[in-house]
Amino acid sequence: MKRKLLLITFLVAAIFSNSCSTVPVTGRKQLSIIPASQLMSLSFQEYDQFMKENKLSKDAKQTAMIKNVGAKIQKSVEQYLAQKNLSDHLNGYSWEFNLVESDQVNAWCMPGGKVVFYTGIVPICKDEAGIATVMGHEIAHAIAEHGGERMSQGLIVQLGGMGLQAALESEP
Repeated sequence: MKRKLLLITFLVAAIFSNSCSTVPVTGRKQLSIIPASQLMSLSFQEYDQFMKENKLSKDAKQTAMIKNVGAKIQKSVEQYLAQKNLSDHLNGYSWEFNLVESDQVNAWCMPGGKVVFYTGIVPICKDEAGIATVMGHEIAHAIAEHGGERMSQGLIVQLGGMGLQAALESEP
């Protein structure tokens, strides 16, 4: 059993050491097992599925506000990254800003710039400034590659659990 635990520990350490990367925008180190291209492809598929299963808001004024604020933030992000010579960080991005009918008080941004606001959060945001605050926060998660980091952490936990289970099954 000790030998298997040592092997598992070595494998997890190897994954960690080879999968640490630095986010160009923040300079922060993070675990990054899943390649950005694969993560973006997966997020686009999930986004398309979400949009098929959910209803867009028919409120033209609120929808226009979400799209207007989104376009401004997109432009600002692109300009900022260009000034820092980090424009390639947005390769593969396909920005979309949508308002979905739901009482949930929530908003999110997937890797690749797919932004969704739920109608339930709009009254809390009150106006464009409130929408911009929430949207900026959500887009920052995508730019800082938090989605890939969370997926990588989940994979490590799964691998560790499988290894522990295998070790325990062989030595009851």
